[in-house]
Amino acid sequence: MTMETLLLDLGSRSYPIDFGTGIIDGIGERMKQLGMRGQTAVVTNAVVAPLFLERVKNSLETTGFPVLPILLPDGEVHKNFATLQIIFDRLLENRMERSTILIALGGGIIGDITGFAAASFLRGVNFIQIPTTLLAQVDSSVGGKTGINHPLGKNLIGAFYQPKLVCCDLGTLTTLPKREFVAGMAEVIKYGLIRDIDFFHFLADNLEAIMALTPIPLQRVVQTCCAIKGEIVAADEHENDQRALLNFGHTFGHAIESLTGYDQLLHGEAVAMGMLMASDLSRRMGWLSDAEFETIENLLRQTGLPLTIPRFTTEAFLDAFSRDKKVRSGRPRFVLLKGVGHGVVTADIPEELLTRCLEQ
Repeated sequence: MTMETLLLDLGSRSYPIDFGTGIIDGIGERMKQLGMRGQTAVVTNAVVAPLFLERVKNSLETTGFPVLPILLPDGEVHKNFATLQIIFDRLLENRMERSTILIALGGGIIGDITGFAAASFLRGVNFIQIPTTLLAQVDSSVGGKTGINHPLGKNLIGAFYQPKLVCCDLGTLTTLPKREFVAGMAEVIKYGLIRDIDFFHFLADNLEAIMALTPIPLQRVVQTCCAIKGEIVAADEHENDQRALLNFGHTFGHAIESLTGYDQLLHGEAVAMGMLMASDLSRRMGWLSDAEFETIENLLRQTGLPLTIPRFTTEAFLDAFSRDKKVRSGRPRFVLLKGVGHGVVTADIPEELLTRCLEQ
């Protein structure tokens, strides 16, 4: 069982991101190496639990970590206060203490809600991310964003709260339904578009092998994404400036998710649509050539991501944008492209260009 490690450098809040296959079977030993001790609560759902809970539980218990499993309902519609309350109820009923370690075992929803519970329970306990989806491994498990949705918008309630460890076991990705893996590829492609044109070309040149979960290119994908995100987060942990680049496609995508009630599209699917819209707006701004736009669209399409954008009125989109977390002084900010590999954050969008983008 080989493992590689990347350190996310945040000073006193720094933590390792581990990569490998089968490494969840050593999670207990890894926690001991990092000096952790105490009770653990493993938060997961009914989809992930039959696949990985016993392996994690066995590793923890054999290395001296008592385990409380907490099962949550699956799906974006459950990323809310009621589900958060389930975690708090179970922790309090079992008299869990400040030394408790919360472990998020699952995808981005489990990671986000567990992290928020960890930030809040007894005013803050340690937590660990064990992401089991591509989207969670390359994006949501790294960087300390935690939270839940509100009926008026996605991820509007939460906290910046860093984990103590992220354990990316690539073996978990072999259990993903194809739709889930494809949805995660939207976040992967995002990194190439905003920051690394060479990585974008690597994805285009190796797409077939990546989609077949070939170990070497797949591990390069996950590690590269985490390295890019780690570099951005280290420079701007609380999203005052540069970190907003990681939201490429998300202003549009979150609006689509909100307007469709969070129950029609996977997050990555909505982000793919949002990236296409943001690329189109970049083209209309004169920042992206027609050829570059077509290259982006082709890669998204070849990956199998849905690109037919649901139709809503311009007013509905603008209302959704007004509740986006990146709004400043009442103006929505967008992440656009000044060429592939060069993302920028701007609020200076001519109204007529935005309107044309929304009406097409």
